[in-house]
Amino acid sequence: MRFFTHRRHFSDLSEQEILALAISSEEDDARIYRSYASRLAADYPDTAKIFEGMAAEEDGHRQRLIELFTRRFGDVIPLIRREHVAGYYARRPVWLIENLGLERIRDEASAMERDAERFYLAAAKRVEDAATRKLLGDLAAAEAGHQHTAEKLEQEHLDDETRDKESRSAYRQFVLTWVQPGLAGLMDGSVSTLAPIFATAFATQDTHTTLLVGLAASVGAGISMGFTEAASDDGEISGRGSPVKRGFASGIMTTVGGLGHALPYLIPDFWTATIIAMIVVFVELWAIAWIQNKYMETPFFRAAFQVVLGGALVFAAGVLIGSG
Repeated sequence: MRFFTHRRHFSDLSEQEILALAISSEEDDARIYRSYASRLAADYPDTAKIFEGMAAEEDGHRQRLIELFTRRFGDVIPLIRREHVAGYYARRPVWLIENLGLERIRDEASAMERDAERFYLAAAKRVEDAATRKLLGDLAAAEAGHQHTAEKLEQEHLDDETRDKESRSAYRQFVLTWVQPGLAGLMDGSVSTLAPIFATAFATQDTHTTLLVGLAASVGAGISMGFTEAASDDGEISGRGSPVKRGFASGIMTTVGGLGHALPYLIPDFWTATIIAMIVVFVELWAIAWIQNKYMETPFFRAAFQVVLGGALVFAAGVLIGSG
């Protein structure tokens, strides 16, 4: 298989190349930690300080590696990076951290430390120079101890009150960015498509026609809601997060809400399809009430009354129009 890949294998690297790879990896890790810190600074300043501290540690590791390299091999460090080595652990592209939540970023950092520890342990086995082996072993131990470093930094910067505050802020951002627009889309898709779908159903009693109308209404409503949500607020002032994320959440859930009671009309028998569609509508409306209660803190019975009453009125309008 080595013949077919343009990347070097770790077992083929020289000691000089192993040290160069370690230096570039430390540079990348420090840059990633600082990107995390920058990403979190506005909303989670105390956690940002933790990542700044971890980036500073990576800078120290890199400096020790460079000093050893220059003593052994001179001032010219070969350019060899992770992507040049087959099977070497990869890092998430920095620009993707915009899509990561607070806890996910912490998990990513922990994975980085474990990967780095495994690399240094493997690298130490490949070198013969005593000083190099010692340094690589020390760095493996340092990476293993990064968890303790993170805990120490958390103790310095994150007390229980601060951690709770950050957790509440992260939860609020999740609700504003995903739950709220998704719930609005689900409500719109589940309720607004009731009238055209059931009006068509009772007017034609043709399941194929009803299915086509339902698909058109659901997809059209999803596209409309998605673009409306994304264009209505860029999130800069309101703090509701990325308009693209909100647009996807709203558009997809609108489509899902409409498809729920359109797809039963895949069944050829009209009354069987209609009864199943009615059951689906009932489940959708109660699901909306549950989501409102869980994430929006709306009292369950009030949410259920509002949603079920509204849905029943729209459903009745569709049936009456279609029957007439």
